[in-house]
Amino acid sequence: MTFRYCLIFMCSFLLLSCENSQKKETGTPVKKETTSLYLDLEGNPVKITDFKGKRVLLSFWATWCAPCLKEMPSLANAQEILKEENYIFLFPTNDNLKRVKQFQKNNNYPFRFLQYKGALESLKIYALPVTFIYDTKGNEVMRIDGATQWDSEEIITKLKTVK
Repeated sequence: MTFRYCLIFMCSFLLLSCENSQKKETGTPVKKETTSLYLDLEGNPVKITDFKGKRVLLSFWATWCAPCLKEMPSLANAQEILKEENYIFLFPTNDNLKRVKQFQKNNNYPFRFLQYKGALESLKIYALPVTFIYDTKGNEVMRIDGATQWDSEEIITKLKTVK
């Protein structure tokens, strides 16, 4: 019986010793390195918070997504219509940078394409396209799932009402 208690004590001691040896107390909290979930086509980090003070249209798309490609001409028109309205249009995708660069080369869209490094599911995106609209304070004020006629009078009016 004593051997059993001794064995339990030794195992507990070893486990606790291992646990404590992994902890490092420096007296100051360890800062986690924050990385951006978005990269521009040169691989530079882009943060949506960098655009505070502007209205942001963030349209998630993919090179293989037919509805995404179908709505791009109307997005280009909407971007032109809203150029004096303090809007920035961003186009994140999970596609690799090489594919996005090739798409940009083959299509003459005046868009700021980004690569999204996160999981679409974390944004509750289960189908593309999905577009988020942010106000000048950085608050999400609108979400539109599916392809949309972005240059329609109704949508342009909605976008102009965002503060």
